[in-house]
Amino acid sequence: MSAHQDSDPIEAGRRRWQQRYDAATASGKVRDADFSTLSGSEVAPVYGPPDGAVDPRMERIGWPGEFPFTRGLYPTGYRGRTWTIRQFAGFGNAEQTNERYRMILGRGGGGLSVAFDMPTLMGRDSDDPMSLGEVGHCGVAIDSAVDMERLFAGIPLGDVTTSMTISGPAVPVFCMYLVAAERQGVDLGVLDGTLQTDIFKEYIAQKEWLFEPQPHLRLIGDLMEYCDANIPAYKPLSVSGYHIREAGSTAAQELAYTLADGFAYVELGLSRGLDVDSFAPGLSFFFDAHVDFFEEIAKFRAARRIWARWLRDTYGAKTDRAQWLRFHTQTAGVSLTAQQPYNNVVRTAVEALAAVLGGTNSLHTNALDETLALPTDESAEIALRTQQVLMDETGVTNVADPLGGSWYVEALTDSIEAEAEAIFARVRDMGSDGTITSGILRGIEDGWFMAEIAEAAFQYQVSLEKGDKKVVGVNVHTDSLTHELEILRVSHEVEREQVRVLAERKANRDDALVTARLTAMVEAAKGTENMLPAMLDAVRAEATLGEICGVLKELWGDYREPARF
Repeated sequence: MSAHQDSDPIEAGRRRWQQRYDAATASGKVRDADFSTLSGSEVAPVYGPPDGAVDPRMERIGWPGEFPFTRGLYPTGYRGRTWTIRQFAGFGNAEQTNERYRMILGRGGGGLSVAFDMPTLMGRDSDDPMSLGEVGHCGVAIDSAVDMERLFAGIPLGDVTTSMTISGPAVPVFCMYLVAAERQGVDLGVLDGTLQTDIFKEYIAQKEWLFEPQPHLRLIGDLMEYCDANIPAYKPLSVSGYHIREAGSTAAQELAYTLADGFAYVELGLSRGLDVDSFAPGLSFFFDAHVDFFEEIAKFRAARRIWARWLRDTYGAKTDRAQWLRFHTQTAGVSLTAQQPYNNVVRTAVEALAAVLGGTNSLHTNALDETLALPTDESAEIALRTQQVLMDETGVTNVADPLGGSWYVEALTDSIEAEAEAIFARVRDMGSDGTITSGILRGIEDGWFMAEIAEAAFQYQVSLEKGDKKVVGVNVHTDSLTHELEILRVSHEVEREQVRVLAERKANRDDALVTARLTAMVEAAKGTENMLPAMLDAVRAEATLGEICGVLKELWGDYREPARF
């Protein structure tokens, strides 16, 4: 090895990458697959500057598998492990959704993602008067642990990773998931999956909260402690930018608000005395993949780089795993159109490809009819096959970060990163103690996040109505031969039956035991002990979601967002 090679940082980086790749190959972490073009030309696992080149960008770009992880978390890219196909599904009752899950898994899906109905998302039972007309319509109805058992009947929870998209009542729903696993005979310590739990984005964008921020943060802190100690592979927080983007934010706002929320959860873990190198790997992220192809790729690459740097330099994380930003992506629901809905297949494919080229760890592709209703079996299969075509036919899994070094992509990555850093500085300045948490809470209280998103959404709408931004079938190319779609309709009988079964379940349980365990849970909430053991006991006695959330509302109160004009 020459002295020139030793002094060449690009060559040194390439050697480090090669050593990691060779080690992965030796340990069987590279798939036995055909890594060649359609014409039969072999391709390398990664590409970079030519030998002897000088590229000052390389400190920011790096190589796959090393800090700052701009080019991905693993030296192998998707040659090692492809992204998880994780289709989001839920409608009607638990049995109906269970059939859809079996279809997804039977056709090659790699994991499950649960969509809950509105009463469940708001911590209400199906027999609550406020639930009337909403049961089972935008997701599956879950009232107690028995529903969770039926949701996963015949699906071994110890073998399948499961994501649950719910935040306000996330902790009691998680307890129902744990009890369902117990009743399957699964060792809870081996469970793997993700719970959304991200309450900050509810105040910022989606508006599905139960209490004021501090009680929610108490529950989230307890959840983080419990999973860190007992279920090490499980990710108790999926910090969500998806709903922020769907509310109308820009790509940079989505990125910055989401990572700021993530930093606040890191601060929460540290305030509990947890080791950042232990709990940070339990934080995952959930992003939107919108239709501006290159901007989205740049957003994902910038996200990894920012997170790694902040975790290392601000919060003291020492291990790679604690610095990794793992993320799930869903294609943009807000980009789907009711007009000419078959065009949505194309939009979804483009958005999914952006997520893959950005290095997503798992992916949900929307169905073409989701702007009108929940997906039919046919449209759900097309959405699933979209991912499989990308994975098996396009060659995108052959090379790690194939757009790395692109002048355009790297410039966009730098630009979005700079916008995000400016927003972090603004958030910190809003707080009273220099923490991100304090700034977020102040921004929520003042309506700052909501106002910024509203302004971005307004500007986009103006450009759409002026014709500066174009949407095919909406403001250009509006003539069409397409016909109306047959959509999925959830019968009102689902609600009637769910309410009937719930009444029967309540009649057959030990009410005295339920009351005693709910009382014990409230006593735990009044003190400082971790609430999950008491909540699990209440769930085991078939306390319902509405009962658990109801007694906590009596203790902590409800939250009403201040009116703003």
